[in-house]
Amino acid sequence: MLQNTMRKSLEAIIKPMSRTEFLDNYLNNTPVVTHGLLEAFSELTELPFLKSLDSLLGTWPTQVTAYLPGIADEGNSKKVTTAQARELFHAGHGLCFDDANNFSPLLTQWPEAIRAELGLSALTYSRSLIYAIKKGRGTAAHFDQNINFVIQISGTKKWWIAPNIHVDNPLSRHTIGIDIDPELASYVNCTMPESFPDKATEYTLEPGSVLFVPRGSWHKTEATSDAVSLNFTFTAPSWIDILTTAMRGRLAQSSNWRETADFVTDDQLYAQAIEKFDILLLELAHDIPSWRARDILNATEMGNLPS
Repeated sequence: MLQNTMRKSLEAIIKPMSRTEFLDNYLNNTPVVTHGLLEAFSELTELPFLKSLDSLLGTWPTQVTAYLPGIADEGNSKKVTTAQARELFHAGHGLCFDDANNFSPLLTQWPEAIRAELGLSALTYSRSLIYAIKKGRGTAAHFDQNINFVIQISGTKKWWIAPNIHVDNPLSRHTIGIDIDPELASYVNCTMPESFPDKATEYTLEPGSVLFVPRGSWHKTEATSDAVSLNFTFTAPSWIDILTTAMRGRLAQSSNWRETADFVTDDQLYAQAIEKFDILLLELAHDIPSWRARDILNATEMGNLPS
């Protein structure tokens, strides 16, 4: 039963494209857009959250993220009550309803089914977000570290998506006009742009449209009418995350590795700390050659690998 749900969910948001065709685009970081799919995910649009913006604001059980004046981005936002969110929206501020999956089983089941069908790790952070954008407003130019499917629920919104030549496989997001994350800055290919990159492709989403936004792609949006969209986002682990998660689990079995890292900044005892750490690293170096990818993945995926 679960397997059928998984196939149905993925197929519902990529019609008429097959999974094989979609994966060709996915692996090449190519956006995909499909239209006219309202019936395919009607069970989602029937949720109280998604029947209308008024219904969303009237039924939302917690605070809302509202963009502040200036850069329209989550990096320039604050948490507000639903009453405040209603006022701010009418004043032109964008709204984000975070982690809708916490309040609806369907909004948990759909992303989880899609994650499994895409073969993403069990360590993936999957969630559902709802965006409400006022006519004439949008989101600032940025890229995300996650994989994103956008389902347009109501209204019309334009998207512009451009390849990211500035950094490959980013581990964090970045918005033009906001300071860059220090770790991200350490591995960029070239200086981040001050304006949206050229060679962008424009997409217009109407109710029933679905857009796949590849990880790391530059994008920005503008609503041509008041618009509500549902996003399924997947922050999947990198190979770094897979390895470090498995390594922590293995090293945690050693009482020596679990010791407090004492005296690493002590003038008199620093040498002892270095000696102890070097011994631990030497033991690890002897252990690592016996590690195999399948063994590590069996640990992170809880043994659920294909036979």
